[in-house]
Amino acid sequence: MRTKNIALCGLMISLIIVLSIIESLFPAFPFLPVGVKLGLSNVVIMHSIFFTQRRYTILLACFKSFFVFLTRGLTASLLSFAGGILSIFIILIFVFIFKEKISYITLSILGAVFHNIGQITVLCIITNNYNIFLYCPVLIISGVFLGTITGILLKTIIPVFKKIF
Repeated sequence: MRTKNIALCGLMISLIIVLSIIESLFPAFPFLPVGVKLGLSNVVIMHSIFFTQRRYTILLACFKSFFVFLTRGLTASLLSFAGGILSIFIILIFVFIFKEKISYITLSILGAVFHNIGQITVLCIITNNYNIFLYCPVLIISGVFLGTITGILLKTIIPVFKKIF
């Protein structure tokens, strides 16, 4: 890796950690289902998908999962990794299929929904309880809602990121 890329990855990892910490300081929103968070650090991952090499995005998702492991344990780390990797691949597939004709908000919604699907799939495997899939409609609806918010946030701060990076 070139020095510039190492510095950029370090900066993005730091941003992911800071956003995760900030998000954890706020209590859960009473209108959100159990276990659902805004996912502010996913804005950094989304930025990485569009403006860095794909391998750096995967690396960021791995580091994010490692940070989750250090702060919340193995199960949360596995859920983070599964959701993160699945959402990245789904977004990359849609970017490849639709090229420039798909909005950041739509891609963010897809990422949020598939992040939830990846997490719930791993949770079903870990617990050996497939009734957890009954929670999917709730997670899909919340993924659409929160993915929209994350997409709007990403669209708003892309000009700032372009100046920085």
